[in-house]
Amino acid sequence: MLARIRHPRPPRPASRRRWPAVAIAALACTTLVTAASDAGAACFDRKTQPYTMVVDAHLHYRPFGGPAIPFTEVNGYLAKAGVKYANVFGIGQALPVDSPCTYYLNCPGTPVLPTMNNDYVNAENYTEDKPDDVRLSMSMTFPDLANPAGIPGQIATLDGWYPRIFTWMGEANVMKQALLPNHFEPATKADIEAWAPFMKILRDRNMPITLHSDLGNADNPTQFLGLMREVLQRYPNNKILWAHMGLSRELPAIDTALHQRVLDGLLKRHPNLYLDVSWRILQDLYFSKPGVSESYAAFFDKYSTRVIPGTDFVASRDKSYAVYQEELEVNSRIYQYVNDESFRNIALGQNYFRLLGLRDTAPPVCTS
Repeated sequence: MLARIRHPRPPRPASRRRWPAVAIAALACTTLVTAASDAGAACFDRKTQPYTMVVDAHLHYRPFGGPAIPFTEVNGYLAKAGVKYANVFGIGQALPVDSPCTYYLNCPGTPVLPTMNNDYVNAENYTEDKPDDVRLSMSMTFPDLANPAGIPGQIATLDGWYPRIFTWMGEANVMKQALLPNHFEPATKADIEAWAPFMKILRDRNMPITLHSDLGNADNPTQFLGLMREVLQRYPNNKILWAHMGLSRELPAIDTALHQRVLDGLLKRHPNLYLDVSWRILQDLYFSKPGVSESYAAFFDKYSTRVIPGTDFVASRDKSYAVYQEELEVNSRIYQYVNDESFRNIALGQNYFRLLGLRDTAPPVCTS
């Protein structure tokens, strides 16, 4: 068995070892309104204004390996694209620093193992360069869900260095088939039972967690559904987002009715479950098929308060603003088909505000 890569805690400048009380108050009280609601009671006109989401709740500021796009540059992409709110995800696994590989799919056999480094880097960048024109929510992406005993202590370590900074957890991997060739260890039902201590911390903080848990694959579309059911049954009071609605490249096609039946059953039984609708493969592999966008739009209308949007953009240095802009547009196409209530809740961010307990309010959609 491969040894885990241990990453030392990076040094932190002495000038910021204490987070000033006035800064904490400012962080808690500051709210940004979307461009569409700058005029207060002004409504959002879907006929003349873009259908792209103003909230990117699934955005990886750090890549698996190689150089990242600078923090301030990514924030500039958001502002330029009209995104006013974003979750700052790292990547909870990293390729070895001495590996020439920058993307795990290109180097099967190279270990991609848990690390806290990306969370430190994101938090340090945030404290140094917090933007004024985009509201960011910091997420802890380090958890190794197959070995959960150390997670509460790791949370405490991040809290000690960056108090009151983190308000989200994830994207954390339960089962990610794409990583199996890189020595990824999936969580078992016994591991999920052992999550109880850190899941209590999240509940006490009212902190959502985004979980990547593949639904299945081409041979068995629901092979791993039992893992997500186990999570939801054991932790009914945690706010849980199912990343990509359980879909993946390993499941290139699934009967729409079957997928929606699975989602419908879970959403009915588990009121704290939310659907993370991010990653362009949802559009490329599923929504782009005839009639499928309309079908999922109707499903989202049924559960319009339970859907959270995102891009799943990974900020590796070989990408540019044009790539982010394209992924934002592709991931937003589905929202052309939803009704006005769903558009306000999802694309304009009302669900996201409610989930995080923000005071911000999405504008109403114009009715004429």
